[in-house]
Amino acid sequence: MKSVIYDAYKSSDSPWLGDVPAHWGVKKLKFVAVVQPSNVDKKTVEGEEPVLLCNYTDVYKNEYIDSRLEFMQATATEDEIKKFSVDVGDVIVTKDSETPDDIAVPACIAEKIEGLLCGYHLTQIKPIDLDGRFLFRLFQSKGFNAQFTVAANGVTRFGLPQYAIANAYSPIPPLSEQKSIARFLDFKTAQIDALIAKKQALLTKLAEKRTALISHAVTKGLDPSVPMKDSGVEWLAKIPEHWAVKKFKYLGETRYGLGEPPEKLEGGVPFIRATDIYRGHIDGSKVQTVDPDLVPWSRNPELKAKDILVVRSGAYTGDSAIVPAEWAGSIAGYDMVFTAKEALPEYMALNLLSKHVLNGQIYLAKNRAAQPHLNAEELGGVVIAIPGLDEQKQIVKFLNQGISHIEAQREKVRAVIDRLQEFRSALITNAVTGKIDVRNIIIPQRAQEPAHD
Repeated sequence: MKSVIYDAYKSSDSPWLGDVPAHWGVKKLKFVAVVQPSNVDKKTVEGEEPVLLCNYTDVYKNEYIDSRLEFMQATATEDEIKKFSVDVGDVIVTKDSETPDDIAVPACIAEKIEGLLCGYHLTQIKPIDLDGRFLFRLFQSKGFNAQFTVAANGVTRFGLPQYAIANAYSPIPPLSEQKSIARFLDFKTAQIDALIAKKQALLTKLAEKRTALISHAVTKGLDPSVPMKDSGVEWLAKIPEHWAVKKFKYLGETRYGLGEPPEKLEGGVPFIRATDIYRGHIDGSKVQTVDPDLVPWSRNPELKAKDILVVRSGAYTGDSAIVPAEWAGSIAGYDMVFTAKEALPEYMALNLLSKHVLNGQIYLAKNRAAQPHLNAEELGGVVIAIPGLDEQKQIVKFLNQGISHIEAQREKVRAVIDRLQEFRSALITNAVTGKIDVRNIIIPQRAQEPAHD
């Protein structure tokens, strides 16, 4: 499927768009669409009409909005219903975010849904002289969206004013060409997304392989010929005859982290949150730093190398990570800190990543409450099988080698996914800004309609 460039180009007079095909127009968005931030909240008020709301997460997680989604129920006034009811081809974008580079995320209304309104924290864009699917892809393009990254204002949360969206410079091809570009991008992105889905499934399989490797080693050991015994614990089953069964509370000490962070300070002390902890690792890409002068050091929040962080609540409850030397001196946030005393910290950290701990014990504990939660008593009650110190070292060495091999495979797969996502983004940008000409590319009939997320 070979694409070509256009015969002639002209300057768009916009640093974000560059040159565009000579027969295209360039206009501010407000001249070809109605741009209106919604003020329809999530409340149910007596006397108002019942409605469905398309909310922030509906837009953020889906490219196309259709009736397969479950919408929030609320109420609205007659004026709100008249103004913010959505139609096929409307584009809805997020207008705030924690970071300025994750703003103006779009979704397109793919079918008429009776009673559906654009909800709060979103901006509704109703095309006038634009194809909605083309406009949706335009918002996904790097050059066009860069205008919003620059215009977003805020400190801890960034917002996008109506003015910035309404005055965004927009390339305007002829309407028939807009439709051709939209069809092409729906078709090509569906192909790319299918490839990405296969790679993500491979990542899942490799993660399962990693968990299975850990689980077998810390319950059965490395020597298949040793005599086995009943552990007396359902989720451990049989273990090597010479191993012991012990609870976490007899193998170390648990304390709670600091809780709410002190005031942020660039270059201050790293403050480790639950979102920084994932399957045995601390992700340093978004770690916040706080003012050390405002840290209540008497509460012992400082992390030492080989402490184990365990997430206390929320979506990541039960996840854990051993603290590497480079993160020593950081501050523990809301989560628990376990310090091993009677076993290798690395061995205990690996147990926390095993099936028999995560599924057999922590999963049950964290789901007793309405919200996922885990406390020190529950962590202390976690039961593991434990060999002697030398055998612990052998198992840790074996698993580190095996995990490294699996992680190397996962890294290669992630690199392929990154390249596919970059290609997808570049393809969208090049098509909607006229860097490639897709008018004469034949799209199979079955691929004419958009593939919904």
